[in-house]
Amino acid sequence: MRRRTRLAPSPTGALHIGNARTFLINWALAKRHGWEIVFRVENLDTPRNQPGAVKQAIEDLRWLGLDWDEGPSFQRDDLSPYADALEQLAEAGHTYPCPATRREIVAAASAPHIDDHELRYPGIYRPPAAPPIDPQADVATRVIVPDGVVAFTDRVAGEQTHDVQQQVGDFVVSTKAGLPAYQLAVVVDDHRQGVTDVVRGDDLLRSTARQIVLQRLLGYEPLPTHWHVPLVVDEEGRRMAKRRGDTRLAELRGRGVTTERVVGLLAKLCGLTDRAAEMSTNEFVGGFRLEQLSRDPVTFTQGDLAWLLRNDG
Repeated sequence: MRRRTRLAPSPTGALHIGNARTFLINWALAKRHGWEIVFRVENLDTPRNQPGAVKQAIEDLRWLGLDWDEGPSFQRDDLSPYADALEQLAEAGHTYPCPATRREIVAAASAPHIDDHELRYPGIYRPPAAPPIDPQADVATRVIVPDGVVAFTDRVAGEQTHDVQQQVGDFVVSTKAGLPAYQLAVVVDDHRQGVTDVVRGDDLLRSTARQIVLQRLLGYEPLPTHWHVPLVVDEEGRRMAKRRGDTRLAELRGRGVTTERVVGLLAKLCGLTDRAAEMSTNEFVGGFRLEQLSRDPVTFTQGDLAWLLRNDG
């Protein structure tokens, strides 16, 4: 079977060192294993999309030395594949309309939220016991998540088990604005683009379980192979943010930092070398070994930034 992966930035801000590390690992795995690479822009999150971010991401990745075989494609250009998937789920009785607000969910929650941004949906409008819905209300669409554990083997993170119903409950697959939600869009895109290998940050491990739920309900087989790599964090243990200017690739480029210097630091952050030293993108591919990759978050230090900005080669 032809194997394919995807580079899938979202235009919500400029790419930073952490993004660059994940994309470079993805690209290196593809080159080492002979996978095709699809470039996809995940631009459905309209309120958070930043002007010029797509052009900037393409320039940054090309500057880093990355290339791809297909794309870029843009999710917003054609919403019909997502509509077809939603119709398939609805016809099979796997979804239902939900007008619940965050306030209602908080008030009715039967379990604590799993992080600062996400609440478990307690099934307020789940059939067959759903209350009447105001015909004028804006509604999202939720998928009926089966009880039980979703298990999969990740090539980096190892054996995974996630109880999606207990973690988040019936999650949204179409928003009140009528747009496909991230979880559905990713599943549909990966299926129609023939993606067999998904490489991304391990903050999305729980999302993978939700996506497997959808893949099974939609009959998408075989399931992709997953490679979730630990994130890069700052010295306080926080994940890197696109708003932090001094770690953005565009900022580093503007300050005269070379591709080889960035790749050399990324090689250190991937465990290829003990200390940063300039390296070409092709040298990175030649030296990359998955077993050298840390299974824990990797820290980007002020010393790393100072080394990037030095001009002594």
